[in-house]
Amino acid sequence: MAIVYVGIGSNIDAEAMVTAGVHALQREFDQLECSPVYRTAAVGFDGDPFLNLVCRFSTDSDVSEVDRRLHAIEDRHGRRRDGPKFSSRTLDIDLLMYDQQCLQQDSLTLPRGEILRYAFVLRPLADLAPDLLHPQTGTSMAKLWQEFDTQDQALEKLDLTLCPASPRT
Repeated sequence: MAIVYVGIGSNIDAEAMVTAGVHALQREFDQLECSPVYRTAAVGFDGDPFLNLVCRFSTDSDVSEVDRRLHAIEDRHGRRRDGPKFSSRTLDIDLLMYDQQCLQQDSLTLPRGEILRYAFVLRPLADLAPDLLHPQTGTSMAKLWQEFDTQDQALEKLDLTLCPASPRT
């Protein structure tokens, strides 16, 4: 079974949408673990703040099938793909890591580059899996977070539990 990490975000009816996204992932992939939820400013455009978290699950599905199923969940929750890349989202579910695979096929790149660029991805990933090694750098998520420059990327941890078995924080 592959261990998969996905990032979830929304800034349109954000609490309801990330909750719905987590519940859809639980129905689709069964056992799910979630990081804490963080509120962050929109990146790349002026918009309402986002809620973000990272979830982990195991699956027998291959990486292409997982990606297809994640897109289907987004679509069922009103995700529009015809607007600008940086814009408001009802539900955004990004495949961050699939085991330790490094790949680039079509529009899918693993590990996802945002892990090393954005606090709203790295912080919840480090909370959920501090000892997980980044497949390209070989550095743990906890160490990557410790060394991350957060100067322009403020995060606010929310008291919002979305998974029945959330990890230690």
